Amino acid sequence: MIDELRAAGVTMVELSFVDNAGITRVKTVPLDRLDAVAVTGVGASPCFEAFGSDDVMVAGEYLGGPDGDLRLVPDLARAVALSALPGWAWAPANKMTKAGAPFVACQRAFAARQVAAAAERGLALRMAFEHEWILGRADADGFVPAFTGPAYGQIRLEQVAGYAAELVGDLSAQGLAVQQFHPEYAQAQLEVSVAPRDPVAAADDAVLVRHTVRSRSLAHGWRATFAPSVDPDGAGSGGHLHLSVHDASGNLLAGMRPAGDAFLAGVLRELPALVAVGAGHPASFLRLQPSRWAGIWRCWGEETRETALRMISGTEESANAELKCFDATANPYLLVGCVVAAGLAGVAAELRLPAPVTGDPALLSDADRTAAGITRLPASAPDAADALAASTVLAEALGPELHDAILTVRREESKRCTELDAHRLSAAVRWRW
Repeated sequence: MIDELRAAGVTMVELSFVDNAGITRVKTVPLDRLDAVAVTGVGASPCFEAFGSDDVMVAGEYLGGPDGDLRLVPDLARAVALSALPGWAWAPANKMTKAGAPFVACQRAFAARQVAAAAERGLALRMAFEHEWILGRADADGFVPAFTGPAYGQIRLEQVAGYAAELVGDLSAQGLAVQQFHPEYAQAQLEVSVAPRDPVAAADDAVLVRHTVRSRSLAHGWRATFAPSVDPDGAGSGGHLHLSVHDASGNLLAGMRPAGDAFLAGVLRELPALVAVGAGHPASFLRLQPSRWAGIWRCWGEETRETALRMISGTEESANAELKCFDATANPYLLVGCVVAAGLAGVAAELRLPAPVTGDPALLSDADRTAAGITRLPASAPDAADALAASTVLAEALGPELHDAILTVRREESKRCTELDAHRLSAAVRWRW
């Protein structure tokens, strides 16, 4: 593998991990050191478990502070030469202790444990993220859109066609199967989707897709942001998660078999807590507004784009569910792991989905929403954190160290943003993801 990377012109390798604020952090080594690093890892401080997206370090009950050391051990099965960064390769890393044991708060290992727990029940998950981003001019002060034109418009595509072709080529060269690319709704917004894989691989793919988008954008003199809001008066950028559940008989969401129904019911039950994991930064709530297809309502429907859980009917191959309320402030490993844990709890309890919803719940009266069992998901970062704190399902799955670290990060970020109005908040985090 090292010979193949060298033949591809690689001289440097970056090892990535994602912290609890959804920021991808890296250490890098020369390619000639990769064989040794695959055994011994690279040192990294555990302080990053309590870093905010603004790089402010706090300490939780168990994690954070200046003491200790970890080893970042690359998963060489995912190592790949980066098409948009010539001379570089990337590999996701697992966090280990200096004694060689898995670190208790390794987010990637957490996701793998939930996949293993599903396998013990005879279940396998397929997942994929949708990626929405906004392009601004890299040479401009503030935000200046890189292109203009109507939503989903051909006029938009004409301005980015060369960039799009290069980007899709980059992703394909890195082993990602691109399913579609299109200009999106918000100002200067684009979207790409890749094929589903097992949850850990899907989270790896999310890191690699966003890295590639940012790199290719810079090569064009543009700057890409996956932040949930660039303009709080308009639509934001989501990071929708698609999933399907399988057993030996096939896709449990094709025809909605009982175990598939129970899995989605478990996810629906935990959605308020999942918001803290998947869209828990204060800026996320600039996007999570009514009638913007952001999925702010705790309910589900068949092809209903205002519900948090949208069922997409299809064949044995294509039937899947979409979770619309999440964005790129999420650590993708935490998110896929928590969704699996929530679904498995639903299967264990033999839960059932309520009646599906049609139309926009925002247009119903409070009484009608109550009668239909429709509630709004948390509308602020503190409320989302409180929901996560109260979730016994996610607390048990995450363990006390990781559960507390997530809550610490989300609550401290929220405190530091309290004095910012919507526009100042959006500007403050515009380029963080």
